[in-house]
Amino acid sequence: MRRKFLLLLEMSLILAGLAVGWSAWKVNSVLQQPLHVTQERLLDVPNGTNPNRMFYRMQSEGLLDDAVWLRLYWRFNMAGTPLHTGEYRLTPGMTVEQLFDAWRRADVVQYNLTLVEGWTFRQVRAAVARHEKIKHTLDGLSDADVMDKLGHTGVFPEGRFFPDTYRFVRGMSDVELLQQAYMRLDEVLAKEWAERATDLPYRDPYQALIMASLVEKETGIPQERGQIAGVFVRRLRMGMMLQTDPTVIYGMGERYNGKITRADLREPTPYNTYTMTGLPPTPIAMVGREAIHAALNPSDGTSLYFVARGDGSHVFSDDLDDHNSAVREFQLKRRADYRSSPAPQPQPGADAGASPEAPAAVEPAEQPALDQPPAQDAPVGGAQAAERPTPDEQH
Repeated sequence: MRRKFLLLLEMSLILAGLAVGWSAWKVNSVLQQPLHVTQERLLDVPNGTNPNRMFYRMQSEGLLDDAVWLRLYWRFNMAGTPLHTGEYRLTPGMTVEQLFDAWRRADVVQYNLTLVEGWTFRQVRAAVARHEKIKHTLDGLSDADVMDKLGHTGVFPEGRFFPDTYRFVRGMSDVELLQQAYMRLDEVLAKEWAERATDLPYRDPYQALIMASLVEKETGIPQERGQIAGVFVRRLRMGMMLQTDPTVIYGMGERYNGKITRADLREPTPYNTYTMTGLPPTPIAMVGREAIHAALNPSDGTSLYFVARGDGSHVFSDDLDDHNSAVREFQLKRRADYRSSPAPQPQPGADAGASPEAPAAVEPAEQPALDQPPAQDAPVGGAQAAERPTPDEQH
């Protein structure tokens, strides 16, 4: 009897060993199986999906075999490992084990969206809305409703987002992306405000942000931003009107058709710095760190005027006579390739996942410069200041 018992026990152990061995072989073969893909494709893992559901879904789509064995393996070897939401890249020859490793490392496909200096909030919303990988929850809402969704009820959105290239995974919501850009602007502005020059004519960081938006729209040449800010700051201190065309254009809104007339200059909108002294009530565009720094650290000097040379740079003048001379030289006899700001450059961070219909990078507005006379022809791609007062009418 005892011999029979020992024989049965021995047989059981052998069978158990064989079963364990076979199971180990089977699990290993299942892990080493190549995914059934013949070309690169993306595997979407929606929010809230668990591994078991993914195994059966992938088997039903013909991507792998033996989902039940993978389920058992995950349960006993990777329990508690989170399955991160997003898209995973599947390539020919990739094994299930390599997919597990990608899941473990959260190696999700990332996309880029670049928000560009000088864009208005309308352009920001359009770019976000056109990116197909972003979860859209703000379509059809007013700007005020959008700010409410972002947790900033009552805040005017213009200029409150930081231009940068933002990386995200499929399924990130438009709210989450805009919240990142909003917080980034707050961080940059706070840091620059803490390191600002003394004796500036701003009550608070928001006024500095407004000034930065004027600088952003007037020039794209880095070394000129401080000079432009210096002219505006000196004018503020003296009680002179800023007289900058981008504010006129912003105040016109959708009525702007590519040119500014004398009537436009005299129209008393809340933003028209030809009819009002001081800063406009809000920023007029999104600004980069360089423009913020310039507004808070304007260059020293005595110039009160500037005019575009036509190559993207400007001539700065201390008095109206010198300014009018520069106007006659660079505005009334324009070169064929005249530009009041640098030519558009390709934007960094472009990604295949970004929508080709997103607004193109907006360069600083190509407006005639401060206090200048009528344009004889429009700058390439810019505003045409037809019917502007002649030099003798300037003040």
